[in-house]
Amino acid sequence: MLEKNQWFTEVYAPDGSAFSLKIKRKLHEEQSPFQLLEIYETEHFGYLMVIDGYVMLTSRDNFFYHEMMSHTALFIHPDPKTVWIIGGGDCGTLKEVLKHPGVEKVLQIDIDELVTRLSEHYFPELCASNADPRAELKFIDGIQWVKDATADSVDIIIVDSTDPVGPAEGLFNEDFYRDCFTCLTDNGMIIQQSESSLFHLQLQSDMRNAMQNAGFPHLQTLFFPQCVYPSGWWSATIAGKQAVSSFRRNDAAKKPFETQYYNSDIHQASLAQPEFFNKAMQANG
Repeated sequence: MLEKNQWFTEVYAPDGSAFSLKIKRKLHEEQSPFQLLEIYETEHFGYLMVIDGYVMLTSRDNFFYHEMMSHTALFIHPDPKTVWIIGGGDCGTLKEVLKHPGVEKVLQIDIDELVTRLSEHYFPELCASNADPRAELKFIDGIQWVKDATADSVDIIIVDSTDPVGPAEGLFNEDFYRDCFTCLTDNGMIIQQSESSLFHLQLQSDMRNAMQNAGFPHLQTLFFPQCVYPSGWWSATIAGKQAVSSFRRNDAAKKPFETQYYNSDIHQASLAQPEFFNKAMQANG
């Protein structure tokens, strides 16, 4: 909500916390068929996108999320050629995936075209690779796409979704993961944003159980900072048909492209599991 003194505040009531950004002005507000989108200009974080009252991204810190949602999986897989991004309408993850020269095809599937159109206008740096011939953007239901897709047709599925409410709710259940398992090739994996371990341990446990029940024998949760999201500490969980706890460290160290946060040492560090997380996963497993 935008307060009278021009601070945008997102309140996370279950844990009694809130996060605020100082706002210069509101630039855009529009209701799509799926959700309410707002764009603000902030004093220190560049542009801010808000969906249904929740912070989605800012110009200043989106690179943490986009880089960790893409390069981690791409450097774990031995030779990724095809990637699907479910969600990801701001196109930041798409841009990062396309930095990998070995990737031949990236399909981005977001149900809400307005997210992409506003991103093209207010976050053009994230959309710089949209015209890459390897990229294809579809504005359809990603859940249905995965359900209808051909078996063994994709190497990596990146689920770059909003919180598990509204249009994204169906992306966090066993049926969806089972459909992903069928679509993935032998070395295939799914990586999905998995909220905050400080605030959302039960969601993470439920998610991991659903992934395992869907057939994935290997799980790995990665941790990284994201100051504009609840608690400032975020995660992504990878479910793989093969081991996902190691990565091509030499290739990551010699990556032929620039990043702001991700490197081989960061990847290695993100694999470390906090004790309270391990205990919670064991207790709920």
